Amino acid sequence: MSKKKKHDSERDKEESKTVEKNVDLEKKRKLSEKDYLKEMSLLQIELVKLQEWVKEKGLKVVVIFEGRDAAGKGGVIKRIMERLNPRIVKVVALGTPTEREKTQWYFQRYVPHLPAAGEMVLFDRSWYNRAGVEHVMRFCTTDEYREFLRACPEFERTLVRSGIILLKYWFSVNDEIQEKRFQDRIKDPTKRWKLSPMDVESRNRWEDYSRAKDAMFAHTDIKQAPWFVVVADDKKRARINCIKHLLHAIPYEDLTPKPMPLPPRVKSQGYVRPPITDQTFVPEFDDKDAYKKRTVPVLMQPGLGLGKEES
Repeated sequence: MSKKKKHDSERDKEESKTVEKNVDLEKKRKLSEKDYLKEMSLLQIELVKLQEWVKEKGLKVVVIFEGRDAAGKGGVIKRIMERLNPRIVKVVALGTPTEREKTQWYFQRYVPHLPAAGEMVLFDRSWYNRAGVEHVMRFCTTDEYREFLRACPEFERTLVRSGIILLKYWFSVNDEIQEKRFQDRIKDPTKRWKLSPMDVESRNRWEDYSRAKDAMFAHTDIKQAPWFVVVADDKKRARINCIKHLLHAIPYEDLTPKPMPLPPRVKSQGYVRPPITDQTFVPEFDDKDAYKKRTVPVLMQPGLGLGKEES
């Protein structure tokens, strides 16, 4: 074997070892499903404690979730809300602004959703749409974009001075992971709704969105409301890290209500149940494909009033 071939062979072996080492490290870094569920269960208990603290102390909390498409914002919001009271902790995910809203002061459509005392609001995307998709896709003018970068820090300082606790999370994901998640959404019928034409277009404008994010951070990463970046290539680890940070960011104590005593049930005093024939029950479906038959009772058909007894 020539010296060159021998050198190339040794180099290939070293590169192979390096690749294997990196793969092993990645496997070690990834949370197992068992460990993830165990830790998430504990964190959700702490989130309930935080919820009770916010309610009892009359805190006003705003948490903003921004980031790349398919970065995992919706996933962490879902896990935060899973055990919480939606009357106290609310999710705001606004759609496309109406023609009337387009003529308003830019922040006006978001202000009504800000929390009152004892509430926490989670923004699944927020006023930062203007610094991201609206700017990149030219949905706003250059003057409107520049005015946002100038006004946003002052708007957020005003919120903080009013007593609102403002937390801003940016979910960062690399382009290869994003592409994989896009492909997964296309394959899964339950996730296709998550992929919009705007998401597809973002694939072609990766660098434009990167520049927009850099400019946004340069103007709005302020002392009173800094950005916190969540590395989101691993969804499970990102959720755990984000929730842990949220819990550390707001000091709280355990105000979980104590178990209520349940006295023995009062015995029946002669109540007689109406005949079951007077009620309409959901049938037991033995056929797993029964839903495909689209059998809709008259009561539920549109345009036919209330069915049996119109009133």
